[in-house]
Amino acid sequence: MLERSESDRLQRESWLQRMMRRPEIGSFVVMIIIILALAFASNGKAFNALGLKNNIAIIAQLGIIAVGAALLMIAGEFDLSIGPMIAFAGMSIAIMMKWGLPFGLGEATPFLAFLITLCMTLAFGWLIGNIVVRSGLSSFIVTLAFWFFLRGLTEVCFRLINQNTNVSGLPDFKKESWFAEQMGGEVFGWFFDAWYWIGTKVSAGAEFTAEMTKAEKLDMINFLSFLNINRKMEQWVTGFDARLLWFIIIAGAAWYVLARTQLGSWIYATGDNKESARANGVPVNRVKIGLFMFSAFCATIFATCQVFDTNSSDAAKGMFKELEAIAIAVVGGILMTGGFGSIVGVIFGAVTFGLVANAVFFIPWIDGAWFRVFVGTVLLAAVFANERIRKRITGGI
Repeated sequence: MLERSESDRLQRESWLQRMMRRPEIGSFVVMIIIILALAFASNGKAFNALGLKNNIAIIAQLGIIAVGAALLMIAGEFDLSIGPMIAFAGMSIAIMMKWGLPFGLGEATPFLAFLITLCMTLAFGWLIGNIVVRSGLSSFIVTLAFWFFLRGLTEVCFRLINQNTNVSGLPDFKKESWFAEQMGGEVFGWFFDAWYWIGTKVSAGAEFTAEMTKAEKLDMINFLSFLNINRKMEQWVTGFDARLLWFIIIAGAAWYVLARTQLGSWIYATGDNKESARANGVPVNRVKIGLFMFSAFCATIFATCQVFDTNSSDAAKGMFKELEAIAIAVVGGILMTGGFGSIVGVIFGAVTFGLVANAVFFIPWIDGAWFRVFVGTVLLAAVFANERIRKRITGGI
């Protein structure tokens, strides 16, 4: 048997070997397979301008809550209260928008309703985190208890204040420019306007001529479709969902914290071995409490976008979203045991789940129930794959 020499140990890895050691490599491969399969099965309809708009809305909303769940899982904890937190936040905003501020303090502006709701959800996140770190109980049990508590509280508040478990017919505040600027509508508008301007400038004067080949004409049509512009230089699908902007901001901030800050090192250390981390000066309790509050923040952003997108809310909102967020995190390379994973992988996982969840609209012959079959299968496969990747990275430790 050949013995390994010191030169073998110090041999530099190839680019492919380094890529195979990345925690998000598995989720990236799955995402590419899903994109190619969906593009083929839908004859490209899933990725035209309208398809992109619909897919991005689903991907972004799943991604927002998945980022919050992922950071908690890296720190070795779970949050099953995400779904009920979405319902509670949506109820709070909708009730204030319809019936005014608490204690008869007058009408509620959209931003004030959001701010008051955020304070309440952050308080719940702080309470959950404190119970977990001070009692030593499993976060699974504590957040499961709050799953029931928040679901019940949401329904009770609906019935006491609104005499019903839903609120509908709220004014369309997306048309209010100041609120749109605050919550992402007009802020994202500049990006779409620039997108449109580029398309019109690049394609200005580009008309079908007798000299153009069929391939050139098809290239032009595909290019304009990608830019969300028709052949008359008019937008035919209005803008992208504001949730995309929030997803970019939240995911970008989470990536920066994990990869570039001391707090990111604390999060990894807490999930890897909290006692060792505490012995090395890591404020483990504060890290965990802060992450539970961040998870509540993500749920509130999700609920706010949902309320002002549909102009309604009901007690059933957010059902099973906590499970989807955890599943996306696992498929994205996050270990159930903590201390391992990346936000890039979570983004890949959100894209995968969003496309599959929306596939039924582009492939009519697919039964929507197959989405759950896919989730269960991929989730189980991801657990095994993530453990193998972790051992490859850590040398089998």
